[in-house]
Amino acid sequence: MLRSFKALPDAPVADRRPAAFRVHGVELRDDYAWLRAPNWQEAMREPERLPSDIAAYLTAENAYYKTAMADTAALQQRLIEEMRGRIKEDDSSAPRLHGPYAYASRYAEGAEYPVLVRTPEEGGAEQVLLDVNAEAAAQEYFQLGQSRISPDHRTLAWTADVNGSEFHRLSFRDVETGRDLGYRIEDVASVAWADAHTLFYVRVDARHHPSKVYRHRLGSDPAEDVLVYTESDTRYGVHVQRLRSGGFVAISTGMNDENEIHVISTHDPEAAPRVIEPRTKGLEYEIEQQGDAFLILTNADEAFDFKVMTAPVATPSRAHWAEILPHEPGRMIVSLAAHENWTIWLERRDALPRICHLRRGRPLSETRAIAFGEEAYALGTDPSPDYDTDRFRFTYSSPTTPPQVYDYDLSSGERVLRKTTEIPSGHDPADYVTRRITARSHDGAMVPVTILHHRDTALDGTAPCLLYGYGSYGVSCPPAFSANRLSLVDRGFVYAIAHVRGGEELGRKWYEAAKFEGKPNTFLDAIAAAEALVAEGCTASGRIVVQGGSAGGLLVGAVLNMRPGLWAGAIADVPFVDVLATILDDSLPLTPGEWSQWGNPIESRAAFEQIRGYSPYDNVAAQAYPPILVTAGVSDPRVTYWEPAKWVARLRATKTDDNILMLRTNMTSGHFGRSGRFAALEDAARSQAFALKATGTDPETA
Repeated sequence: MLRSFKALPDAPVADRRPAAFRVHGVELRDDYAWLRAPNWQEAMREPERLPSDIAAYLTAENAYYKTAMADTAALQQRLIEEMRGRIKEDDSSAPRLHGPYAYASRYAEGAEYPVLVRTPEEGGAEQVLLDVNAEAAAQEYFQLGQSRISPDHRTLAWTADVNGSEFHRLSFRDVETGRDLGYRIEDVASVAWADAHTLFYVRVDARHHPSKVYRHRLGSDPAEDVLVYTESDTRYGVHVQRLRSGGFVAISTGMNDENEIHVISTHDPEAAPRVIEPRTKGLEYEIEQQGDAFLILTNADEAFDFKVMTAPVATPSRAHWAEILPHEPGRMIVSLAAHENWTIWLERRDALPRICHLRRGRPLSETRAIAFGEEAYALGTDPSPDYDTDRFRFTYSSPTTPPQVYDYDLSSGERVLRKTTEIPSGHDPADYVTRRITARSHDGAMVPVTILHHRDTALDGTAPCLLYGYGSYGVSCPPAFSANRLSLVDRGFVYAIAHVRGGEELGRKWYEAAKFEGKPNTFLDAIAAAEALVAEGCTASGRIVVQGGSAGGLLVGAVLNMRPGLWAGAIADVPFVDVLATILDDSLPLTPGEWSQWGNPIESRAAFEQIRGYSPYDNVAAQAYPPILVTAGVSDPRVTYWEPAKWVARLRATKTDDNILMLRTNMTSGHFGRSGRFAALEDAARSQAFALKATGTDPETA
């Protein structure tokens, strides 16, 4: 057994190039600010343009990582083979009826990417819409973005990111010929068809801000496209979508906790956008059309867990909103879908979801619900793209149950299982145990914790544990199935998800309690979850690896500063750790929209001090830290590469232990790591090998 995971000699040492600036009379010193490239926007699109000194440092860190993890190479390969063995290589999705066709995606054996296909509803030969493998063949990185079929089913609008920067290019494929039209539109964020020849799209600017909506006529020169909407508020991002009814294209613009929607009739796509309700501080709403009315999911009038309203299409402003599904504290309405005769919503109570549906015009007492009996599970709604239908699709999984796809008849309540994800190497749910416990946090809040372990794992305090958390933006962590994590669980790990404040598992107030001055609740909840796992005998202090990515990486960085001795190790994936500097910089792509989460430290001294109090980079201390693995991506527009790079540099220069600290930067991709269903397994294997080594499992026998 390995007793420790120690640093190697000659770890990279970043140059110290002192810089200082003053905010609210406070001098902030930063020896590593130089790691932010002056041409970072160019480098995001073309990573090879990164300045040589920065590229040299990141390359040295990558080489150090490779050497430090060399003794896990065989283990990582075994893990990849195990994970790949759980993937059905010649897989396909359950066909989905849409208009006169059944649409699906399928994978060929060995293929990294899907092929989008369709067949006539009455049967017939399969038609290939888009072979993503062929499009990706010449690219080191390739990620399909949106794919939208035109209303006449003749043209596929599809977007792709070819370097991880999330600057997507839009192409148009003639379905009959199988060839794209002879032009592309660059830097497109979202698209929506109005009719068979007219499409709206959003473009992002150089700062990656989606701010302009254009109208395009199929086959015309994009230089002639008409600008129909511009968002001047840098806090707001813009998105377009075609409503399921087909009657309108919606232009949604907003930030995390506030938005505004304009609509354009698809029968008159050249008309000016018409606002539903002007932006109001704190007001959120989403819309669906049903007949001559809009259905509106909203938090208006302090409906913090949301309610559903209706308003005439002709006069949709808030003055005409009427309630049809009231607000109920503790019952979070997560999403809303409308068909011609049905209203469907996903709601969550006590961190567990259920799907409800009601026939149009019927009283609420006739609402039906779809629920399941496991202690922890995940539901996903996948409404039909058709408006006039009684069919509804949803997915179900749990930590022990692979994903299942159901078609549901809204009239009869009949539930038909269309697909169960196959695990070719074998999977018996009875071999695993899923539990839900609660942890009492520092202020008495009861934090749900989902646990997965093998039935043969002894819960006597000896098992290693991987604890995952996120806790920001109202994003919940559903207890869904993951075939990859079984490799850890089969090796005796307890896998746990801490449903900390900042998510919405327990409703909107669970999220609101971790904003602004409440943000430390996220970190204290994660610590409480770890302590509860110890108290339950699931693991022991010093046997827990904590993991999180992006804003979950903020959680990791904060709990490392606060309770370093609690952890056996930490995995921080593209971590948001230089919080103060980022939220002070309104030139960065996402910063203005973030002020509704953290506060605006530029204008507010109180927000400045609050963020400064927990920002991981600003609170690195001369203390012992556990082994740490950090990842980054040069093309990442969400958490820019220099945040994790600066954090690692300061940690290495400050901490007092001799435990390993590694930074692995993907020099050719962004926030989501490598693309392709098999290539991505390398990222998972790397993390698991680190967790095994950090907890003292011998890589030769694992």
